[in-house]
Amino acid sequence: MASKLRRAVTFLPLKDLRYTQTAQQGHTWFMSSMYDKQDQEGEVQYQHFPSKSSNGRLLCINGSDTHDGAWNSYALAWPESLPHNATLVKGLTFVSYNHYNYDNIWHGLSAMVPFVSWHVRHGCALPSRWILYHWGELRTKMSPWLRTLTEATFGGPLYIEGFDHDNHVGGGGGPVCFEEAVVMRHNEGGMSRERRVEVYDVMRCKARAYCNVSLEGRDAEVSNRGLPVIGMTMFMRTGARSFRNESAVVGIFERECGKVEGCRLMVAYSNNLTFCEQVKLMSLTDILISPHGAQLTNMFFMDRNSSVMEFFPKGWLKLAGVGQFVYHWIASWSGMRHQGAWRDPNGDHCPYLEDDRRCMSIYKSGMIGYNETFFAEWARNVLNEVKMRKMEEASRKSTSTDASNGCACS
Repeated sequence: MASKLRRAVTFLPLKDLRYTQTAQQGHTWFMSSMYDKQDQEGEVQYQHFPSKSSNGRLLCINGSDTHDGAWNSYALAWPESLPHNATLVKGLTFVSYNHYNYDNIWHGLSAMVPFVSWHVRHGCALPSRWILYHWGELRTKMSPWLRTLTEATFGGPLYIEGFDHDNHVGGGGGPVCFEEAVVMRHNEGGMSRERRVEVYDVMRCKARAYCNVSLEGRDAEVSNRGLPVIGMTMFMRTGARSFRNESAVVGIFERECGKVEGCRLMVAYSNNLTFCEQVKLMSLTDILISPHGAQLTNMFFMDRNSSVMEFFPKGWLKLAGVGQFVYHWIASWSGMRHQGAWRDPNGDHCPYLEDDRRCMSIYKSGMIGYNETFFAEWARNVLNEVKMRKMEEASRKSTSTDASNGCACS
């Protein structure tokens, strides 16, 4: 019987083109024959092997192609009747599907979040390996920022499976079956805001611990008049979506910051800071001022209820689609306050109609101007809000006896 079951194992394509445009509720075109599990409403959607829903079967993958996901496949098999030439791998395996990629820190982070949620809610189980797929194609790298965050969150070196040589499982070319596997196909999709806030709290705490960032000194730091220090950070870019007149923009926020006792302005560039330098900078930031771009993903390293302002070049509102709102979303999901976005009405000329998609190729690399009146008024309003909030927080801390419980799973 075991021999018959072994021969009966049928591999299906990881990339099922039937559902690329019309994925049915509960599953996607990636591993399309399987439906996701959700422990309760607002929880992460996932697949777990072996489980009751898989009838005790293990997940097997024959999927090392990095160029065409149609060549990669998966199957389910009972432990006693694995496919011929299959390798059984011990431990827990995380299988990630990402519609975008793992090089962009926002896209990669969105794929990582549900695994952190599952990890926290399932006894802090640690994966032995990660398998990364993009459009059904195997990926073996992620951005250094994302890799470091993952190692900090899970407390150890990150092993990404490649199936590509003798030191990796499946080096002989046959399928690989996993003693235990968790598959995520929806990134953060379907998770409640409460669950996301919980996950971002964990990652913030873990990243600060990993980078030896302590806020004890800052919590005690006050201005000459005894007021809490307010960290205002301008997180700058070079090239596309940088400020056209950077010194003028810095001058506006510098003047407004100088009018508030305890305000400290910091100007930094996202492209020349290490992961831990970014974590430390954000931990000292109450107000983040930055152009639209992946560097804004760092906002969740700030304390909850910190403030964010975002800047866009000409043309983004009409042509950039919903992707332009991702940092508004992550602010909400991580407990921050997205307190405004300024969209430059001026910029490079497009020879087509203003709503022509071809204009986006011109606007997407544009630079950003400034509006001194708008910027100054925004800075004054937010500085006043943050000042009042920090004074209230300082008052509560002075009478509170609560102690920190540290990071989850620490």
